[in-house]
Amino acid sequence: MKRGQASHERTWTDAAAAVDWLTKHYLDNPPAGHGDGARQGSELDHKRTYALDVLPGGVDVSWVYYNRAGNIVSINVVCCPNIHHPDLACPLAL
Repeated sequence: MKRGQASHERTWTDAAAAVDWLTKHYLDNPPAGHGDGARQGSELDHKRTYALDVLPGGVDVSWVYYNRAGNIVSINVVCCPNIHHPDLACPLAL
């Protein structure tokens, strides 16, 4: 729905590549700590597993959290075709 913001360099046909992109940005902007580094690692593992499960089915993935500086971080992958909006055309032809 925001055609001007789509780009080929941020378009994937493989869910694993999209999840790698999400993970890179997550690690570049880590969430505020809970005092337990192991908990954050398991949280990332859970996020990755969920994303790898739902992206191939056409479900968008959004990771939203506060980083250590107190800023909100929102990292999103939007599927095309999308299970919730099947009539919307993809903004890019692959």
